[in-house]
Amino acid sequence: MLLAGTSTVLACRAAGTDALTPVTQLLAFLPWLLVPTALALLLALLARWRPGMVWALLVLAFLAWFIEPYGKVDEPGGTPLAELRVLTSNVEFGRGTAALVPEIRRHGPDIVFVEECEYACQATLRRELGTAYPYRQAVVAGGSQGSVVLSRLPLTGTDGVKGEMGMPGAIADVRGHDVRLQLAHPMPPLPGQVGVWRRELGRLRSAAAGRAGTPMILAGDFNASQDHAAFRRILDTGLRDTARLAEHDRTPSWPARTTPAFGVQIDHVLVSEDFSANSARFLDLAGTDHRALLVDITLHRRG
Repeated sequence: MLLAGTSTVLACRAAGTDALTPVTQLLAFLPWLLVPTALALLLALLARWRPGMVWALLVLAFLAWFIEPYGKVDEPGGTPLAELRVLTSNVEFGRGTAALVPEIRRHGPDIVFVEECEYACQATLRRELGTAYPYRQAVVAGGSQGSVVLSRLPLTGTDGVKGEMGMPGAIADVRGHDVRLQLAHPMPPLPGQVGVWRRELGRLRSAAAGRAGTPMILAGDFNASQDHAAFRRILDTGLRDTARLAEHDRTPSWPARTTPAFGVQIDHVLVSEDFSANSARFLDLAGTDHRALLVDITLHRRG
């Protein structure tokens, strides 16, 4: 039974499908499937069941293959133009706002993406950080639907991406260079709404594919890991995961109550090939089930 379950998830990973519950949810935890597979191997050894031993070893080998990070790692070759610090944080219905504000002050990011920032959250950020971050693009709504992009840099609003939860977009002026900003917060792949999750990730992919050569930062809570085909299709547009570039490709960001011992990375800062990533840090915040992600990146002139 252990091998049948892990083999099913592994087969869907190999086939590039996210459509089947509970496979969709289990794919996020793909590295942790090493545990039941190792247990199955131990049981097969104790029972001297040779087909089971071979089966378990094959599953372990394929799991090890798929655990390898996905996506490009090529460094941009052009002249460095500007360094940016970017932070993304899901504050869980605004409950993590009080913990987020001092972290923003401490680290001084240039651009901040905040998901699940409802009315009180947005009012707090405006009151506490309005002077330091005079530019913003927001979807003002209650519950998990509100989101906001804060910036020290001038912003021009865009239409963003349509979704059940707010996903605002903007164009930032980075030393005279346009950089497209897009907040990501698709619906989670809960049973019964996997189709919505895939559709909204598809819209984010379309936004990434349609950037028309403009440098881009796509950041937020994707409710997806690199083991989801819908997320990998976003990376296939040429975007790169800064955590992967900074050698933190498997550092978990959710659920915060069990990280770093156990969890998955579903919060990401993706950048176009115009950027290099210098560092990535995951920050623990009280009141929210997500860790914040802080990255330092450099914009390069296209070579």
